[in-house]
Parts: sequence; structure tokens; C-alpha cells
Amino acid sequence: MVRKVMEAATAVAEGVKLCKPAVIPLYPITPQTHIVERISEFVNDGDLDCELIHVESEHSAISAAVGSSSSGVRTYTATASQGLALMHEILFVASGMRLPIVMNVANRALSAPINIWNDHSDSVAARDTGWIQLYVESAQEAIDTTIQAFKIAEHNKVMLPIMVCLDGFTLTHVYEPVDIPQQGNVNRFLQKYKPSIKLDTKKPVTMGPIGYPDSFIHFKNQQKEAMLNALQIIKKINSEFNSKFHRKYGDGLIEMYNMKDAEYAVLCAGTICGTARVVIDNLRKTKNMKIGLIKLKSYRPFPVDSLINACKSLKGLAVIDKSFSFGFEGAFFTDVKSTLFNEKNKPLVHSFVGGLGGKDINTKDFEEIFNKIIKTKKPICEWLLKE
Repeated sequence: MVRKVMEAATAVAEGVKLCKPAVIPLYPITPQTHIVERISEFVNDGDLDCELIHVESEHSAISAAVGSSSSGVRTYTATASQGLALMHEILFVASGMRLPIVMNVANRALSAPINIWNDHSDSVAARDTGWIQLYVESAQEAIDTTIQAFKIAEHNKVMLPIMVCLDGFTLTHVYEPVDIPQQGNVNRFLQKYKPSIKLDTKKPVTMGPIGYPDSFIHFKNQQKEAMLNALQIIKKINSEFNSKFHRKYGDGLIEMYNMKDAEYAVLCAGTICGTARVVIDNLRKTKNMKIGLIKLKSYRPFPVDSLINACKSLKGLAVIDKSFSFGFEGAFFTDVKSTLFNEKNKPLVHSFVGGLGGKDINTKDFEEIFNKIIKTKKPICEWLLKE
């Protein structure tokens, strides 16, 4: 294993190289660009034997990915923000055809007003497209999860595409120490992709035909079952990865920090989890607060059982959304409330929306959140607007 300080976008590209995709359709968009630039350099230098397809838009990138994955080869792409929005129509096609495409999403706000900085509006808006969504906190987690993503997506009980989401700029452009796995170990962890069904002129099949009313719902039911299967497969592959590389991320679905005796907690995803950890350590030390963190790693499938277990001893839980469903509330908040609705022992759940368009959620914000949820006996719904 080689340990280097590198940009998280480069770490992702290193992970992709280790997984040896055969085809990568690509179209650059800030802040994803550094990922595909590094991959292009690997191919140009002969370090990665793969077909790069330079396309004219993100719609074309994901369409080409559907074509290559249908032909039975490992396929990767990456995008962000408006690029993911432009892919929207084809995202459903990829999941409906059960194609195990892996895509990194460098999370960025959606226009308007135009904004290139981080929030989760882009990927959360794609939550119902049938793709697995995994969120990461660090450069190390980004490379490790990208490697795991190919194995999860290609598992015969799953066969679904995956988005590995990393915060734009606050992670993609940040330099951190990263352990790069050795190629031999990755080869043993991630076997060569052998699809059971593919487009093959020697053995013709039809993929993606019309689904009539008597059959369409059955295809969707199979997709639902595959997504539920993914809950166990993600956990299993997280454990296998730990056995091979000595790193794991909670149970693969959520990660808990200082939750053993916690009475109050925050739930969030991505890089702000690091800020939360600092505040939790400080408030535990200086004010003896019994507080903790639940990091949401898998948003789809949603980790219902893991979350219920994590919350059963809590008095209060603050859910922090970096996106918003206009006319209602934060999407994470909705899902957490729904998960706990029928539980006898459940915390008071609060909503805090912040970080939109790259606005910092800093240590002071977390301190105020903990102070508020400890004092109140009524649910709080707030936007973090203070400068």
C-alpha cells in the first residue's frame, strides 16, 4: 500500500484506475473536472487501458455508458450539478435495464442563481431514479467507496447503477493523505466483471423493450427487491473490504461517532461530518454533553433498520439537510421522520437546512444546534442563515 498526499479528485481517479473499467464516456463540468482530467492522463500515459469517449454533453455521456454497459463491459463516468440534471432521463433507463454503471457525482448546487459551490441539491433530486447513492466524507473514503461501488453494483443480487457522491470543492479539491491500495489486492477483491446477460451478436437478446401494463410493474418490483438486497450487500462488501484493506465505514450504511452513551445527536452526510466530530469532542470535554453523530452514508437504499437501532436511546436528533424540497422540508428529514414514525422509543426529530450553494456550516452552527435541541421540548425547523 502506498500513502500519498493528494487531491480527493485524484484519489477517486486512482480508484477508478485500479478497477479497470473498459469504457469511460466523459464530459467535464466543475467541480468534477479534475477527476476526468486525471483519468485522461492515465489513459494517455498508458497506465489505464480503456476506451475514453469524449461526448458533447452529459446526456450523451450517460447514454454512451448505457450502451457500453449493455454490451457487458465495466463502465464508469462522472458528473456534477446541471450535468446530472441533464442526465436525468437516462438515469431511469440505466437503472431499469439493471446496468451496474458506477458514477462519481461531485456535488454542486443547481442553478438559478448560478452557483458552482457545494450542496446536495443535484444528487438528492435524483434520489428516485433507481440508482444506489453513497455519500463520502474524506478522500480516503472516496477512493475506498469507489472501489467498493463496482463490486456492489455488479453483485448478482443487485445489478443496479451507483452514484458515489463527494462534496464539490470542499472535498474534490482538498488535499489529504490517502492510502492507495495495491493493484494485486484490488484484483483479488474485485473480480473481472462477467455479466449473465449482455448484447452479443453470437447470442442475440433484446434489452430494454416495451413493458406493457401486465408486465411493467413486475420489472419495477424486481428493481425494488434489488434495492432492498443492496442493504445487505453493501454491509457485506464493507466488511470484506475491511478484511482485505483494514478500513471500514460503520456498517457500510451509516457510521456512528460517540453514540454509545449519547442522548442527543446530529445526522448529516458528506464533509460536514468532520466539523460535527470536532464540535462533539469539544462539547463532551468542556461541557460534558452526551452527544454524538450519525453519518448517513447510504441514502438509497435508505438504512431503516440501522437508523432505528442508532436512535433508540436518543432524546433528540437534529437532521441537517444540504438540499430542500420546496413546498415541504429537507429530504433527509422527511425520510428520518418516516423511518421512526412507528417506533415506540424515538427521539424528537428536528430539521436544520444549511450549506446551500456552498455556505459554510461551521463549528458555531453545530454548537448552536446542540444547545437548541437539548433545551427544547418542541420540534425545530430552521434554516441556517446567520453569517
